[in-house]
Amino acid sequence: MPGFEFFGAEEKKEVNEVLETGILMRYGFDGPRKGIWKSKELEKAICAQFGSKYAQLTSSGTAALTTAMASFGIGAGDEVIMPAFTFVASFEAILSVGAVPVLVDIDSSLTLSPSAVRDAITPKTKCIMPVHMCGSMADMDALKAICDEHQLILLEDACQSIGGTYKGKALGTIGHAGTFSFDFVKTITCGEGGVVMTNDQEVYTKADAYTDHGHDHIGVDRGADLHPFLGYNFRISELHAAVGLAQIRKLDQFLSIQKKNQSILKYYLEKVPGIEFRTVPDPAGDSGSFLSWFLPSQAAADKVIAAFKEAGILPGNFYWYANNWHYIKKWMHLKNVQSLNRLNAEQQAGLEKLNTTSFEKSDAIMSRCISTAISLTWTEEQVHEKGALFSTVLLKALS
Repeated sequence: MPGFEFFGAEEKKEVNEVLETGILMRYGFDGPRKGIWKSKELEKAICAQFGSKYAQLTSSGTAALTTAMASFGIGAGDEVIMPAFTFVASFEAILSVGAVPVLVDIDSSLTLSPSAVRDAITPKTKCIMPVHMCGSMADMDALKAICDEHQLILLEDACQSIGGTYKGKALGTIGHAGTFSFDFVKTITCGEGGVVMTNDQEVYTKADAYTDHGHDHIGVDRGADLHPFLGYNFRISELHAAVGLAQIRKLDQFLSIQKKNQSILKYYLEKVPGIEFRTVPDPAGDSGSFLSWFLPSQAAADKVIAAFKEAGILPGNFYWYANNWHYIKKWMHLKNVQSLNRLNAEQQAGLEKLNTTSFEKSDAIMSRCISTAISLTWTEEQVHEKGALFSTVLLKALS
């Protein structure tokens, strides 16, 4: 990862085809576009690649999550259970539809703890949103069973795990709906973009309109479209879709490289006493975009971070516990409700509650965790060199 590491002639070709028509918008202008419909092509390719009946492209992964929740009718007064370790977009999307993000502990998979989810369910719970972080997956069997038992919506935030699978099914296609992000640092990039995937035709129809100001897209005259409900401008452009179309054709190559490089690097780290690895519910389904591993203690993690920095190998190794964007420990703007627009009373109360909520189980995991990003550009020789250097620095730091 990420896909931009393999930009080439394929992306240029697709983008140039759009530029030659001059039609950058995904809807309308049927004549001048001369049969060039990159967004439609990409949506069709997504369905074929990942096994989803429907795909609706959006302007970002955040917009995809917002669109999915709106399409399910999630809104004011509803609670959405999500993990304490994710990217800020997860709770931003929940807040954007007027719902309350209920953050709960993760487990050693670095994803939602099923037991923590059970403990957090209330009469107001409407949706459970696992986030498949760092290329791997949540325990989908356990979470699906909880949703079935309580008649809850299962919405997968698979933005960080494009190409990962769980028991043969693509992540993002297992729940009632799932989302990908195609931003610049994702496994497949459009530059900016996202997608909602679902097997539910009604959800898809709503998502299709919601992302385009409520246009029903019935008929051939865009100006005569009806607007059965409110919508927003979450459209992707043809230029962005063109980049994604070239990228999705390379996905199998990306995954093969990632998995190979991850495996080699893991071979070296396995030799270091005290190093453990994240729990992967379905090891065969790990996309290989990261190798996430644990030190024996927070103190050991601090020593390793310092040693990696001194050795010049810290870039690409993420200590999420001290990261401003991915763990609740640093989300003071969320806990202090620092919003430019006024939130509703339920949201205000829910966010303030986070200040007195214990995340000690997640702290015990995240304070020991480092995730190493796997590059597509590493040669096999370079991966072996990195592995040997990692091993040497780790043994010295932990001795």
